[in-house]
Amino acid sequence: MNKIIVLVAALCLGGNLWAKVEVSCEPFGKTADGKMVTQYTLKNSNGMSVKALDFGGCITQINVPDRNGVFKNVTLSLPSVQDYETKSPYFGALIGRVCNRIGGAKFILNGREYKVGANEGSNSLHGGKVGFDKRMWKAKTLLGENSASVVFARRSPHGEEGYPGNLDVEVSYTLTGNNELVIDYRAVSDADTVCNLTQHAYFNLRGAGFGSILGHMVKINADRYTPVNVLMIPTGEKRSVSGTPFDFRQLARIGDRIGLEDVQLRLAGGFDHNWCLNNPNSEMIEAAEVYEPNSGRWMRVYTDQIGLQFYTGNFLDGTLSSPEGKPYGHRGALVLETQHYPDSPNKAAFPSVVLKRGDVYKTRTVYQFGAY
Repeated sequence: MNKIIVLVAALCLGGNLWAKVEVSCEPFGKTADGKMVTQYTLKNSNGMSVKALDFGGCITQINVPDRNGVFKNVTLSLPSVQDYETKSPYFGALIGRVCNRIGGAKFILNGREYKVGANEGSNSLHGGKVGFDKRMWKAKTLLGENSASVVFARRSPHGEEGYPGNLDVEVSYTLTGNNELVIDYRAVSDADTVCNLTQHAYFNLRGAGFGSILGHMVKINADRYTPVNVLMIPTGEKRSVSGTPFDFRQLARIGDRIGLEDVQLRLAGGFDHNWCLNNPNSEMIEAAEVYEPNSGRWMRVYTDQIGLQFYTGNFLDGTLSSPEGKPYGHRGALVLETQHYPDSPNKAAFPSVVLKRGDVYKTRTVYQFGAY
């Protein structure tokens, strides 16, 4: 397949130079069953670029400058389709139908019990054995005056991984002139079901494969979090972060918190918990900020969701490497997944993730990048 490039000239602000906004695509390989996988590239007029696959909607690159204007890829990826099929711990993937964990891999909806794919002991994790991260998506590209988008769509058929209803899903990645990656999710089902979608990009603002994230500083706009049991399922409590290592209401260095004596940190091997965002009206808020002092790069997360899963790469162990051969060591990245709370289908006290027949599931998350 020839490389396809769509270009638009956008006049740079404050001058007479013209800059190009680009959408391009190229082959990435084949799945085990012979399906062609395509990688899409979005590029804005500032030189920032984002790459994503139509396999799993996986984001493979986010290239952003440091304080000196040096670009690096700040998200973890893998060299081949086969690696994504067999080895990936959800690097950059679209997650559904229900992200995070469902305890016992079952839930009750409208008085009926549904059993879904168990792929983490007795739990269902990130959609089950073959979740959205392992599916092929149809793709189309869009070009705006100073933005570029790729839109991924698929039908999750009734009974897939045990979930009821045919669920039509559309997720768009849009790169704007403000160095924002805007992710819009939309889904409709022809029967009552449950739905909780997210994006599972792993970030290291020093650069993918450039050491740990222990020196990164994090801020999370949340007064409470949901503690977990030994199976990593929320207990149902919404516990105050005050006086705990989970208080990130001001910028704090991850390495100063992650080794503190705390039962919850021991259970998860670090941070791998949901924070209850201070967002009672589900409005677009700044949910989190990350700053990396060496490069000066920062990332801000905006969302209309009510939860944020903060994970610190506790299970990375150097066995996976970047396409350039850089190993991903222990705590070599962090994840900030916007979502409703884990195990919500089994927690009556948590906000519901039930999607009624014909209703529209719609949510937005924005990752904005900069440096100082």
